[in-house]
Amino acid sequence: MATDTTVLKKKDFQSDQEVRWCPGCGDYAILSALQTVMPELGIPKERLVVISGIGCSSRFPYYMNTFGFHTIHGRAPAIATGLKTSRPDLEVWVITGDGDALSIGGNHLIHALRRNVNLKILLFNNRIYGLTKGQYSPTSEVGKRTKSTPVGSIDTPFDPVSVALGAGASMVARSVDIFQKHLKETLRRVAEHSGSAFVEILQNCNIFNDGAFSYLTDKEQREAEGLYLEHGQPLVFGPEGARRGLRLDPTSLRLENVALGDGVEAEDCLVWDENRPDPALAFLLAQCRPPEYPTALGVLRRVERPTYDGAVVEQIAQQQERRGTGTLEELLYSGETWQVAADGSIRR
Repeated sequence: MATDTTVLKKKDFQSDQEVRWCPGCGDYAILSALQTVMPELGIPKERLVVISGIGCSSRFPYYMNTFGFHTIHGRAPAIATGLKTSRPDLEVWVITGDGDALSIGGNHLIHALRRNVNLKILLFNNRIYGLTKGQYSPTSEVGKRTKSTPVGSIDTPFDPVSVALGAGASMVARSVDIFQKHLKETLRRVAEHSGSAFVEILQNCNIFNDGAFSYLTDKEQREAEGLYLEHGQPLVFGPEGARRGLRLDPTSLRLENVALGDGVEAEDCLVWDENRPDPALAFLLAQCRPPEYPTALGVLRRVERPTYDGAVVEQIAQQQERRGTGTLEELLYSGETWQVAADGSIRR
């Protein structure tokens, strides 16, 4: 409930703009999920802001009936940091893509995460540049043939979740565009978090990279390929009759993918702790890739630590209490200042 008298619904977060993505694009599913979750947050629309960079995903602010800002390529986290710091009362969501965030925007992303700015950052990963018509991106697999890599990419791709963990994000998660129930629950968890919340959303580009995640989304394979993380529960996955689990080899410190049964039970597998301060195990899970391992979905890390914007507000309050409100002139002429006289002499 946003006010005492108004109950918001999904349609209240749908703008009057025509949604223009390619038919079948995964962005539609993500937009629908976010518009469904927003009314549940109990936050007035005038306190919600959606900020994006450049790319197909970055059209989001036009389609959300909230305040919004379509910024420039890669700079959404920087602009969102400024907004959240100056207006800590606002709830700021950042929408970006694998190219926008991890190429030209790489520095802005990692610094927003390491500072623990209270932002909700959704990165749509389709492993391709869709808006500019199909060039390879920082997450494209080795050997990927595109218009810019006609004989195959030779770049080692980024893993977005690993980047976020390495940058020190206090919450890191992963979901899939068409897994609506899971995606909505992940977005709810993100909304509850205080600090930098980063979500990689595996998203299909059916025009330039169709089926990039089919190993995970095909109905026949999804149970065997997806590992759904649940706090306090063992890391087990797979269909009934073919259950498997992950345990840690103490010698190699690698995860082992083992079949359950014949002396191996769910209790022998690692029990997931999303609140673990050390991100080492989360990083191991982030690196799990087919065919050797399943893909980890859900919250890989969620810890509490002071936020950047909160620290700025506290610092300003302390200075005001110590020195009073002051004036701009007093600030300019305080501390190490010099005066240059007409004859060129300098006085401190």
